[in-house]
Amino acid sequence: MSVSGELQRSLSEQAYEQIRQKIVTLALAPSAVVDEARLQEELGLGRTPIREALKRLELERLINIIPRRGIFVTPINLTDLQRLYEVRLNLECLATELAAKRGTAVHWREMARVLNQINQPDSISPEQLIAVDEACHRITYSAADNQFLEQTLMALFPLSLRMWYVALAKLGDKKDSIIEYKHIMEHQEIMVALKKGEAEEAASLMRRHIVTYQQYIENIILGKSTQLLAA
Repeated sequence: MSVSGELQRSLSEQAYEQIRQKIVTLALAPSAVVDEARLQEELGLGRTPIREALKRLELERLINIIPRRGIFVTPINLTDLQRLYEVRLNLECLATELAAKRGTAVHWREMARVLNQINQPDSISPEQLIAVDEACHRITYSAADNQFLEQTLMALFPLSLRMWYVALAKLGDKKDSIIEYKHIMEHQEIMVALKKGEAEEAASLMRRHIVTYQQYIENIILGKSTQLLAA
């Protein structure tokens, strides 16, 4: 690939990451209109990388491009959450099993480094906890050493992240960082099983991790108790 081609890909990747972050964190709200010209101005990028990024985000179901009507952030509903987790649950467990068999010491050192960033729960924001959770999942996907599985999970994960931010927004001042912290630190237990090569145990822990948090998010969205993870 030429230097200009590499630069274009780099700019498209920048556009993708920044627009994705806006959608996931609700800076671009569900069902909001996506204004290409405004994105160009805000991100300081040209029309081509913005359009390439938007095409990619459409494939990942984060936006809808409707001819002659415009571009819209995809809406969110509880049914989507449930169906998303039906898919993620099984694929995450498969990735975890494979990671236990194929992962290396390099993967587990990196996961330990990430988790060591949050050893003081009182001083950690929900956004920092979310970033650590995402990093641990990404390391697991990489350790599974299956590019098709990794690409699929990498496309699904932002949809889950957006649900998390919806829940945080709904909680407002009632956010409980201790509950969030306990959930994220489940990755410590998962990591121990991964390092030992205990595929079934690691997958079982990952299943519990995902199911418990799905229920937690659903309860918040439905206005029920948020003490599910407090025990």
